[in-house]
Amino acid sequence: MARVKKGVNAHKRHKKILKQAKGFYGRRKNTFRAANPAVMRSLRSAYIGRKNKKREYRRLWIARINAATRANGISYSKFMNGLKKSGIEINRKMLSEMAIYDTAGFAQLCETAKKAI
Repeated sequence: MARVKKGVNAHKRHKKILKQAKGFYGRRKNTFRAANPAVMRSLRSAYIGRKNKKREYRRLWIARINAATRANGISYSKFMNGLKKSGIEINRKMLSEMAIYDTAGFAQLCETAKKAI
């Protein structure tokens, strides 16, 4: 049986990791042994960050809606409950955008929610 050498595959793997380590500081950018754990950690952090981004945006939208509803004389939880009871299904992102750019329309939603409670 022929002997299989792994040099080509190892070189490809090392090049792939070093390409991902571009922009890192010190030996982490040009030495495989230093770059490999740094790249693995950065990929893990990026994965976690994508999940955290969704949470952060939802918190931001809720804070904006809460501020706008209180300006219209109703709390956030009562507002959301009123919308649900009146059969209005608008997601928090759109409610947040309405609170910023369409204050008159948002005020109408607040009145609808107040009536439904």
